[in-house]
Amino acid sequence: MTDRPNTRRRFLALSGATMATGLAGCSDSDASEDDETTNQTPDDDDDPPENDTEDEGDDEPEDEDEEDEDEIESPELALETEYDSREEFGQPGEAFDDFEDADEWDVVRGSAEPDDEITFEGSQSLRLTAEDGEDVIVEREIESTDLTDRELSLAVRTTTPGNVAIDVRLVDASGGSTHHQLRSVSYGASDVGWFRTNPGVFEEGSTPLERDAVERIQLLVYNTDEAEVWVDDLRVHDKPETGYVVLCWDDGTPDFYDTASPLHDEYGVNAVQSAVRQWTQGSRDDVLTLEQLQERQEAGDQIIAHGSHVFLEDLEEDQLRESLEGDKQWAVDNDLQGGHYITYPHNSFDQTVLDVATDYYYAGGFNQAGDVNLTGVYGFDPLVLPRTIGHDLEIATRCVDLAAEHRQCTILNFHAFDLENTMDEDDYEELLGHIDSEDGVEVIDIDDLWRMRREGHRRND
Repeated sequence: MTDRPNTRRRFLALSGATMATGLAGCSDSDASEDDETTNQTPDDDDDPPENDTEDEGDDEPEDEDEEDEDEIESPELALETEYDSREEFGQPGEAFDDFEDADEWDVVRGSAEPDDEITFEGSQSLRLTAEDGEDVIVEREIESTDLTDRELSLAVRTTTPGNVAIDVRLVDASGGSTHHQLRSVSYGASDVGWFRTNPGVFEEGSTPLERDAVERIQLLVYNTDEAEVWVDDLRVHDKPETGYVVLCWDDGTPDFYDTASPLHDEYGVNAVQSAVRQWTQGSRDDVLTLEQLQERQEAGDQIIAHGSHVFLEDLEEDQLRESLEGDKQWAVDNDLQGGHYITYPHNSFDQTVLDVATDYYYAGGFNQAGDVNLTGVYGFDPLVLPRTIGHDLEIATRCVDLAAEHRQCTILNFHAFDLENTMDEDDYEELLGHIDSEDGVEVIDIDDLWRMRREGHRRND
């Protein structure tokens, strides 16, 4: 991979609800209707009652690898992947709850029942349902557990991805709490199959959580219409030593090259550009040329795939494969080292897209929301990463602050400064200044994040 200049800030070592279409899509998107999920916020005044059920969680991390162990390398650029990343890294960390005993979970709101036909692991999952915009809440008591340096991930499946947000709420003995939330699944209505979410902190409760004494776990499904969600395989992971920020730009617009990149160079940060092969190869004069993309790669940025800029879930499987293979071959032919990673255009993906994409890409995906939508570093689904649309400076800086405070990762997404889905140039420069002044975060790219994800798996293996 191309070395980055010494003058740039660089990640040097591995450390131990959908918005409206105008925001969410790319510059020419005509995708989904508004999803009201982003307008729903947790209400700590409606806390469910305590219960008396207790169980013991597995809260002790395993020993770290020896310091002299070889560092995990970036993948070698090739047309096809060496393995299915979602299968290889489908169960990171340590098992915490396998949902084999559904009676351990009390139903506070909505409906919940065991399901022995749709499972991720073991003999059953827990099916959560609600109608008419009602939310679902289930909870279980655990022995007081120290999660100061730990976080949770959860296997999820839903037939209503456009209607729901998924929330893991931790509660301590005095009622302090923190919400860890996946704000959006996808913009389509299709079942995307099982995926893992390692949701980052969305907000603290009215009383902050004492993370060294967690005694209750709640699973919440925020619902705008009808909700059907299965949950399974709750797992626990270590946290890294710091937080991370990814600056991810889409579509190869001139603003990235002419305006944003000089600012990145000034602040010494690298960025990610999701380039559309057909646009770059075609006659469009409003996107970057291949030479400009390669120039930015030489400067330290990462150029990744942005699909064919159609709704991938609408393609037949042979069309989908041809499209993704063509994009990957173009990256290989032109030595675009970020070609192992993909941004789904219009946040369009389903189970077939995920299955085919693993033949060509190791990581990416990006469900995205217009509100805070962070992820943990060691437990995310490789091809279902969450982004936050960079339309608002206050929301973006809150993402950065939460990433620093809770040692998680925020992937911020931009297109062009004159679009509704991107903050203006002055706000963007202010955001870079805020990142630069925040000691608790490091700016990285998707390759850095993927190497850390694999490192986290190795440390807990």
